[in-house]
Amino acid sequence: MATLLVTHPAFARHETPRGHPERVERILAVESALSSPAFEALERQAAPEAAFDAIESCHSRRYIETLQRLSPHDDEGLASLDADTSMSAGTLEAARRGVGGAMLAVDQVMTGKVRNAFVAARPPGHHAEPERAMGFCFFNNVAVAARHAQRAHGAVRVAIMDFDVHHGNGTQAIFWADPTILYASTHQMPLYPGTGARDEVGEAGTIVNAPLRAGQGGAEFREAMKTLILPRIRAFAPDLLLVSAGFDAHADDPLGSLNLIEEDYAWVTLELMRVADETAGGRIVSVLEGGYDLAALARSSAVHVAALMQA
Repeated sequence: MATLLVTHPAFARHETPRGHPERVERILAVESALSSPAFEALERQAAPEAAFDAIESCHSRRYIETLQRLSPHDDEGLASLDADTSMSAGTLEAARRGVGGAMLAVDQVMTGKVRNAFVAARPPGHHAEPERAMGFCFFNNVAVAARHAQRAHGAVRVAIMDFDVHHGNGTQAIFWADPTILYASTHQMPLYPGTGARDEVGEAGTIVNAPLRAGQGGAEFREAMKTLILPRIRAFAPDLLLVSAGFDAHADDPLGSLNLIEEDYAWVTLELMRVADETAGGRIVSVLEGGYDLAALARSSAVHVAALMQA
């Protein structure tokens, strides 16, 4: 079976202030990398807009209505939600399609139409809390996708692995007390947003944080994965594995101080695929999060997807 790539032109219509790291060029770099002949075998589908009812599985109606109210029209410029996070006229559609793309990928993987999937979307999602946009994020794509897998496809347990350099505080908050969702994260600490200490384990013990220190790289990342996170995912035995695929732990990224390289992303992808083969019938859906050096983001996305295609 093929690997599915989900994207949409609307992701390039989410505009940010001049000089902002989460810029249009990010998605263009990823799409360019995945347009090479090496990726001809990918199945490609356009991300639909998620219904607000689906988004309500993880975000309040009040919060959704606030974003609708703040969403600017074409001639109104940008609406600032905080120092890092702003909306343009195209933001709400892009955010809805990020969620919809993740849900579509779950549908395709859970019904066996594709082996696994990568959702190349922006804005990212893992900082979005139930009633708060932050850290460039508006809707939590992987969180809604996890709920969709449970509600639409009967998944009993879903695991989420997040290897972005920043901790996914939003995903952790949404599933803090949920025994059916395992959230695992490697990230730099201390660093924005300030959450993700090892002793943050959740009310159900299903939060697994493996913080790394500035300057650490592939050796420490792989050790954390092998000794802590992969065994926990394997023991949890999920029906679906979701990946928050942030590539800003790369050594060249300007927003972090970890030193991962492309080979580390290929390695972790293959390791996660092995666990998914053992527990989840190989079902993996990966969703783009961070990554702000364009060349490193393009190369890292390419090796990640190339590894998924080896299934």
